Amino acid sequence: MRLGDDIDDHCSRCKRSTDHSVVSMMGEEVLKTRCRTCNSEHKYRQNKSRSKEMTAKEAFDHVLASVTGAQPETPSPAKKKKQ
Repeated sequence: MRLGDDIDDHCSRCKRSTDHSVVSMMGEEVLKTRCRTCNSEHKYRQNKSRSKEMTAKEAFDHVLASVTGAQPETPSPAKKKKQ
């Protein structure tokens, strides 16, 4: 990894995982990145986001629901079985 290389990271301004450029490094460790979408500069978060990204099907269902006026289906969390 070198300065200026592309890397994926979670952008706090865009609120999603986007392409970033490496801005600052210490040895082999990335310290700061710059979002290539909004140009905000922040410390490297190792692409750890607070919430899970939507899958393609979830995004499609969400857009379809907004067009048709229906409520999108939300998957129920898996329940643990008692042993």
